[in-house]
Amino acid sequence: MVEQDRAEKPDYGNWVATRLVYVPAAIGLIFAGLAVPFPLLAIPAAIFLLIALYFAYARYLFSPQGRNVQNQIRGLVAPHLDWNGEGQLLDIGCGSGALAIELAKKYPRAQVTGIDHWGGSWEYSREVCARNAEIEGVSGRVAFEQGSAAALPFADETFDAVVSNLTFHEVGGVKDKKELIREALRVLKKGGPFTFQDLFLWKQVYGEPQDLVRAVKSWGVSEVELINTSESSFIPAALKLPFMAGTIGILAGRK
Repeated sequence: MVEQDRAEKPDYGNWVATRLVYVPAAIGLIFAGLAVPFPLLAIPAAIFLLIALYFAYARYLFSPQGRNVQNQIRGLVAPHLDWNGEGQLLDIGCGSGALAIELAKKYPRAQVTGIDHWGGSWEYSREVCARNAEIEGVSGRVAFEQGSAAALPFADETFDAVVSNLTFHEVGGVKDKKELIREALRVLKKGGPFTFQDLFLWKQVYGEPQDLVRAVKSWGVSEVELINTSESSFIPAALKLPFMAGTIGILAGRK
């Protein structure tokens, strides 16, 4: 029992980066200090400190030490993937490798590839993914590559199944986020299943939900449905903002 407790655990990080807490907190404290001679600066000080408190609370809710909402949201993807588990699977925007590893464990006959841009403000890396896969005992069947979701480095119809979790809206340089869905489907074999979870119900990003489904169907996809996962009972009210979990949904179907 002692040895088990000492076993290394995977590090899947947190979707709320620490910079989202520390940066507004630092700015708020600077304004608070300046508010002593300039009282009006107490207003922006309060705003930035409230922003820091919100993201700190959201980080807690996402974490295993809090409500573990991050794990539960990610867990919505696999049940909607109608796949026999044989062949090649791609996880677009794999982050810390959590979903790729989860699916490798669920489908022991599958070879899983995770791709991500990493770098920048994210606290993930290819090395973190590889280490997590090793700890979870699936390193022989999971590979991680660096690349962009906007231009996947794979030939047409390479994969038997494709998934993605809360990635497309984060991809910069792509005005129409629907094009990222089209690119993901490009590398999926005809007849293969897909499950993508993102802020699909945020109209400012994806437009009307029915128009989104219609667009995907127009690309020759045989089956597609949009599932509202933002109403999941485990999501706290504090995370219901549009840019958090308040507009998440799943596009699932078969090419």
